[in-house]
Amino acid sequence: MMGHMGQGPAGEQERDEPIRVVVVDDQELFRRGLTMLLGVEDGIEVVGEAGDGIAATDIVVSSAPDVVLLDVRMPKRSGLQACMKIKELVPTVKIIMLTVSDEEGDLYESVKNGASGYLLKDSSIDEVAQAVRVVAEGQSLISPSMAVKLIDEFKEMSRAERDQVPTPRLTDRELEVLRLVAQGLNNRDAARQLFISENTVKNHVRNILEKLQLHSRMEAVMYAVREKLLDIT
Repeated sequence: MMGHMGQGPAGEQERDEPIRVVVVDDQELFRRGLTMLLGVEDGIEVVGEAGDGIAATDIVVSSAPDVVLLDVRMPKRSGLQACMKIKELVPTVKIIMLTVSDEEGDLYESVKNGASGYLLKDSSIDEVAQAVRVVAEGQSLISPSMAVKLIDEFKEMSRAERDQVPTPRLTDRELEVLRLVAQGLNNRDAARQLFISENTVKNHVRNILEKLQLHSRMEAVMYAVREKLLDIT
């Protein structure tokens, strides 16, 4: 699903503080298990857990975590509603949606509402820990197969908007960066492929988002697929 599985954080600035995580799932066994497993991961600290969307919002506001793992399907306030509410109250928090299936139509909504990505519930604990580290770094979790599913909805939604604005021109280098990002590479791996510095990649990504008036790497991926900049079959 993502590049660089299991490789250590060598070469990036070490965080002094652990990444603070809140786990939200209405299935107690799943939630407790995830909390325990993440608790022994290096550099990750679980600071709270909740079993529904309302409790989730309260705990995020009181504990101000870095990352929230949020179940899509929950009572009292769905994961989607919780995602919107949390982003509204604590905009800096990164949200990863937990889902049983990548067929969820809702996932598109969650991305639009500020989620940094999604994880399938049958992911390994290594993948979950890696995902937490990746979004804490400000990157998105993207699987191209999901991007393709998102596109159809995106096309419908954006056709009207797109008719009003001419597509801004990206430079060749920006297009290269966008392609790599859209394939799920993180900044470091994209930098390696293009033989440029990680910082330069970050600046390119920032410029791409500004030019295209997009809010996240995830939206940039959808844009890339929609504009046929990627060959994802």
